[in-house]
Amino acid sequence: MSLSSYLEERLATRGVALDEFRELIVRLVNYGVLCREESQIERDLYDRYLRVADPVRDYLDLLGIKLHHDRRFEYVRLYPPGSRVPGMEGADEQSFAGSLRARLTQNEVALLLVLRAQYEKALREGKVDENGFVAESMEALGIAMKNLLGRGLPDKITERKRLFQRLRMLRLVDYKQEEDLESAEAWLRIHPMIVEFVSPEALAALTEEKAFNAEDAENAEDAEETNAQ
Repeated sequence: MSLSSYLEERLATRGVALDEFRELIVRLVNYGVLCREESQIERDLYDRYLRVADPVRDYLDLLGIKLHHDRRFEYVRLYPPGSRVPGMEGADEQSFAGSLRARLTQNEVALLLVLRAQYEKALREGKVDENGFVAESMEALGIAMKNLLGRGLPDKITERKRLFQRLRMLRLVDYKQEEDLESAEAWLRIHPMIVEFVSPEALAALTEEKAFNAEDAENAEDAEETNAQ
């Protein structure tokens, strides 16, 4: 029996055609993530995934691709072979787990770290909505970038738009209009999947670096005061 015939038999009991299964697999592999709240298309595909979750996992397992399903926030994310998957032991450590082997730019990594830190801060302060999202203004995000990393958001609007478009494609942030990114008063939402996208180790490293830089700055001020005396 061919693999296609075997799949067709398994899918038939779940009321899903082979072409519908292929569409779901292609979408998952191309995007690396499926978020039910994102659009009607992703809502339909996510609901289809729920009906064929086992065949999907079995198929991806043949390729060495791991799948993480968050039922609470209703999203599915794929991890390439060797990646660390939330809740699974024995996988290689990896700070960032994006769309299959997605290469992140320096600006993307910097923004991801700050978004993760801001999400953690909102968790402590109880500022997370019922769907797990955290609202953050562009002004507050820019200030956090400077405080944590000593750098701001890209000055050029085209670069800033490209940066946020990339993170929205990864379903890590959500905002209404790209034009809003030009205003400090604009707001975006940080998706709860940022917690498993950026590892605790990466967040801890950022916190330690901030503390180290603050200590250096304090020592420098003390040295200046001593020299002045």
